[in-house]
Amino acid sequence: MVRFLIPSVAVLLFLLEPEFAMLSPIEIKGDIYYLVPRFLILYLIFISIYYSRQRAVMYGLFFGVLYDVFYIDIIGLYSVLYPLICFLAGSIVKVIHQHLVVTTTISVILVAILEFILYQFFYLIDFTAIPLADFLRSRLLPTIIANALFLMILGWAFKYLINARVLQRAREVS
Repeated sequence: MVRFLIPSVAVLLFLLEPEFAMLSPIEIKGDIYYLVPRFLILYLIFISIYYSRQRAVMYGLFFGVLYDVFYIDIIGLYSVLYPLICFLAGSIVKVIHQHLVVTTTISVILVAILEFILYQFFYLIDFTAIPLADFLRSRLLPTIIANALFLMILGWAFKYLINARVLQRAREVS
């Protein structure tokens, strides 16, 4: 049962991201802030760190293609970035401890890198004309805060779920 729970949670997060994106933008004292939910990539980072880098890269490729097809119509952008972020997370954890606080910090930093790369790409192809300072203030910082809060709430659940699968896999092997 746990075997199907990890991909099922990934599918659920993939489907929930646009629902939470509907809550954005928000206006505070006349300033508009955009909160971009990155629940799926955060979960894939946790899979890469606590379970299997190869499996996380495969999931990243699969969901990256789905994200490209369903949400942005630019095939290849998320298909490359999601597996790359998963690969980086799995590589970083080989030299850094896998504590939940460290994993959360790495995840938030990787999401910030993902957002910045996406901004640079969209700026390069003239899909957006937002100046860098406005992007940092009105989109990147609120996105980092929102996703960090998400991880503080559900990061332990991700770790528990992935550890349950690791234990089940170990029992199957022995």
